Amino acid sequence: MNSEALEKEFINENIPYNKEKKLTVIYDGQPLNKFFKADFVCYGSIILELKSQKFLTEADLQQSLNYLKATKFKLALLINFGAPSLTYKRIVN
Repeated sequence: MNSEALEKEFINENIPYNKEKKLTVIYDGQPLNKFFKADFVCYGSIILELKSQKFLTEADLQQSLNYLKATKFKLALLINFGAPSLTYKRIVN
């Protein structure tokens, strides 16, 4: 499944989302000029990062965790469509 197909599923299921959402980085309570771009943000606060590789790496997990810490969001889902079966990690800040 690619991001376009997933986007269609969000529409079919009435899931509010933003695609390639720019996320402002917060440092010491203040927004910086720096930003991250999440594949999707659902419900205004859940980061969805999509991968298509044989397996998820520690770097993939750290990327999602960094997004959470920098944006002050609480939840990210790291989803890998490249393995023989779908794999995912739920990451909580």
